[in-house]
Amino acid sequence: MPAEWGPQDRIWMAFPSAGYTLGDTEEEADAARRTWAQVANAIAGFEPVHMLATADDLAIARELSDDKVILYEAELDDAWMRDIGPTFVLDEAGELAAVNWVFNGWGAQSWATWEKDAQIARWVAQEADVKVIDSPIVNEGGGIHVDGEGTVLLTETVQLDEGRNPGATKADIEAEMARCLGATTAIWLPRGLTRDYDDFGTRGHVDIVATFTEPGVVLVHDQENPEHPDHEVSRELITLLEAATDARGRRLKVVRIPAPATLVDDEGPVDYSYVNHLVVNGGVIACTFGDAHDERALEVLRSVYPGREVVGVDAREIFARGGGIHCITQQQPAVQPN
Repeated sequence: MPAEWGPQDRIWMAFPSAGYTLGDTEEEADAARRTWAQVANAIAGFEPVHMLATADDLAIARELSDDKVILYEAELDDAWMRDIGPTFVLDEAGELAAVNWVFNGWGAQSWATWEKDAQIARWVAQEADVKVIDSPIVNEGGGIHVDGEGTVLLTETVQLDEGRNPGATKADIEAEMARCLGATTAIWLPRGLTRDYDDFGTRGHVDIVATFTEPGVVLVHDQENPEHPDHEVSRELITLLEAATDARGRRLKVVRIPAPATLVDDEGPVDYSYVNHLVVNGGVIACTFGDAHDERALEVLRSVYPGREVVGVDAREIFARGGGIHCITQQQPAVQPN
């Protein structure tokens, strides 16, 4: 699996169409649609965006999206393309392929439906005209991060979740990561952020916790306020990552990015995270929160992605629904000519 900062051909997204993502009122639905469109429009300033929408939503998706956003009609349960879409990889011949993980609604969550979403990875792969690599394990794109050199970040409460892969061992998961992603070294985090274990959480996705920004460098969510339950989580994960080595045998350099100053919303402690950004060609699409720490975090992103333009998009409406900018996007790498 190529690193996210490598050359990309396009970004895939899905327009919110039903269920809890749209909310209970027309105002909530409008807020969701406009925020997804704002993310797509920001990305379209850097590279093509290919967006799936249901037949009922194509017209409003077209109305809210930049003309450069390419729309497709597809059947959807939800709009989290990182998790329902394929993970793109390069095969032994250097050709693009798509890993089709099993998707079961983040471990068969009681509120989730996934009959349609479980078909999206194969749908996208066919539209992209690449071969499919079927995996027997339940996994989501938000549950992995790679450095492009054989290292993968995982979370024990995701891949080893009894609702996803009952009875699976770390060795089982690592073997599948090696087969599908070419990952020879797995770094296991014991857990994710606290809010992610609430009803609408993923039970520990790594993409709001930590990500590689270049080989040997990992960016980590740092909750500095001891009044937030993620303060201790951050301490534990930073200590673990500082002691970890990657597939090349390098001790990881850990860069901390502050959590927002905001500690709670109407539902309790927030999991707002600047880690949940998307790297695109020449840029970074970053989560902002109308928060006192927004500019600090954007400066950190500029420092770890030198030469890229960092664009902030208010992600509060996405996080209110269970995720962030990285969660609603999926990159398709560009294939380099031989």
